[in-house]
Amino acid sequence: MDGGRDGILAMFNIVLVHPQIPPNTGQIARLCAATGAVLHLVRPLGFRLDDRSLRRAGLDYWHRVNVHVHVSLDEFWKTAGDARCWFYSKTGLFRYDQVRYQPGDWLVFGSETNGLPSDVLERCRERTVFLPIRRGAVRSLNLASCVSIALYEALRQTDYVLPGDSVPD
Repeated sequence: MDGGRDGILAMFNIVLVHPQIPPNTGQIARLCAATGAVLHLVRPLGFRLDDRSLRRAGLDYWHRVNVHVHVSLDEFWKTAGDARCWFYSKTGLFRYDQVRYQPGDWLVFGSETNGLPSDVLERCRERTVFLPIRRGAVRSLNLASCVSIALYEALRQTDYVLPGDSVPD
């Protein structure tokens, strides 16, 4: 399963563009450790990678996470190459469960405060995805919750069995 260039192989890749809140990134790192997904962080970040709350949220699983830090969106685009990317936004075209995920897909999320940059959404409009939210109920969902929903839907669709999992008869 090819998740992109530069030797990055994974069932799925999770990309956080300009994340701001350390506990969210820590929770997402823990999710990546649990599923084997590769975590990509695109600078600028709203925290330092040695931030105590970031480490606390990831607990003692950081050594199990394959993390790549990209200095810019341009570097991210070069790394992703021609990989299939899905861009999550409340203005996305496709509901998350209508997308047909494939092993190696990259699931891309914006910051908690601003979402994905408008130029990214314009560039990739045909690959934008949304999670349904009841109109007027809340402004948005928590980033870690969104990543969890999207990643587990992608895993479900691909019938992926996580290493160490047992498959029911």
